[in-house]
Amino acid sequence: MQGGALDPRQQQAMQHWLQAHEEHRRAWEHIQRVNQRLRGLSSPLAHAALQAPRSASRRRALKTLLILGVGGAAGLTLQHHNPLPTLLADYRSPVGERRRQSLDDGSVLQLNTRSAADVRFDVQQRLVRLLEGEIQLTVANDTRPLHLLTDFGLLQLSSGQYNLRHYPHYSQLAVYQGNASLAGNELSAGRQARFNGPQWQANQALDRNAGAWVDGMLVAAHMRLGDFLDELGRYRRGQLNCAPEAAELLISGSYPLADSERILDLLEVALPVRVRRFTRYWVTVEARA
Repeated sequence: MQGGALDPRQQQAMQHWLQAHEEHRRAWEHIQRVNQRLRGLSSPLAHAALQAPRSASRRRALKTLLILGVGGAAGLTLQHHNPLPTLLADYRSPVGERRRQSLDDGSVLQLNTRSAADVRFDVQQRLVRLLEGEIQLTVANDTRPLHLLTDFGLLQLSSGQYNLRHYPHYSQLAVYQGNASLAGNELSAGRQARFNGPQWQANQALDRNAGAWVDGMLVAAHMRLGDFLDELGRYRRGQLNCAPEAAELLISGSYPLADSERILDLLEVALPVRVRRFTRYWVTVEARA
């Protein structure tokens, strides 16, 4: 519906879905209440095209040495990792922006806020390295293997769609389609897991809401307010704080990421909180007396 008016077939399918179960009707009413609160917010669901930088030959040579070493992706030594500065990355996105890049093999790389990645394809292999932030990668079918590298491990991916996020002490991979291998251990479609070595950790069912950033949305389903503000803070500059007495409040809804200030205004409508703005770059959400 956000993409445009429904045709008669879609309208009939919608009515059939609503009448199929009482929970469907209740869910739809909840969505309508959320949308009422969000009225007036812009909802950009398009991606800005990311133009690949034209690197100088010296820069290309430096990155080739740092990414691949002398043994290719399979021979990378992670124990003595020396990460590339994100300023040298092939593809970067600043705070608050998301970008999309088509790769030479037909794959598609999408970068979330404040993310950076390097891409190296040759006749034998395809290598994508996440330097910072979060990416979603749609892998095209190709005879060459595709490796996905982070500070915490080297993955081999089949054709499919994946979401990879970098955290301070681990990386997390979500598999929407296809399958991923980490040191011979498989992760199949519909699963997500963390890793900081050769084993998957916290292997669990896929949280599809986590990938809503690709469409410019932050989706919360009974999320702690503290966690919600941590996520929202990734898309804005400065410090976004949550007072301890407000952190355990629960929030649900779909929030367009284009205007974080309006989202903060909506919090005061949806929850018993107040937003204190010391400056635009120092904001604290507190429980309302």
